[in-house]
Amino acid sequence: MLEKPLSRIGILSTKGTVLLLCDTQEKFRPTIFQFTNIVSNAARLLQVSEILSIPQILTEHYPKGLGTTVPELGAEGLKLHTKTSFSMMTESVESSLKSLGDPQQVILCGIEAQACIACTTYDLLERGMEVHIVADAVSSRSQTDRLFALSRLKQSGAFLTTTEGVLLQLVQDAKHPNFKEIQKLLAHPSPDTGLLAFFSSLYRASHTPHPADIITSVTRNQHKPLSEPVRVM
Repeated sequence: MLEKPLSRIGILSTKGTVLLLCDTQEKFRPTIFQFTNIVSNAARLLQVSEILSIPQILTEHYPKGLGTTVPELGAEGLKLHTKTSFSMMTESVESSLKSLGDPQQVILCGIEAQACIACTTYDLLERGMEVHIVADAVSSRSQTDRLFALSRLKQSGAFLTTTEGVLLQLVQDAKHPNFKEIQKLLAHPSPDTGLLAFFSSLYRASHTPHPADIITSVTRNQHKPLSEPVRVM
């Protein structure tokens, strides 16, 4: 039986993977939906990447206007890449990726979903890289923009995942030498960031019959004998 390549099914590995932390800056604090919880989840991703020796890349978008990275992220020791483009893929970041051996898997989190996260994802996908967007560590000012951006990025080929999903997928086994350290990060569940509405809408969309199908079903049932119950799909 032929096995699918890992890149086709989205299995994360600690090798050839990089964590991208996008624009978690001070001026966004009062306006980004679920900002505190988003940063909390991003901080856990940063911690696990440090434990598992996964390299990290941190950007700030126009810090003169949007301020610096919030301290609770815990990214003080990281090299900072400033930018004005919505995409994180600046010359500076591309140079860093090259120095890391051109990793092919990206774990992506930060702000904002419909802007910098989206543009970064498109650039990465165009380069043939595999993108894992951590949905509960990504947000926008508008929940509508956030949810539609995540849906659009999934259509484009990115994998949607969660903070805890990333942590567990990276270790894969309770016998992993770093599992005890990771387990401490899993002691408390990730805070809710309002994603249930998103997945409820996806479920309804995938299970709602098309109006034309309903009309066809009614038309067919109209010609059934009266002894049979009429069913509307």
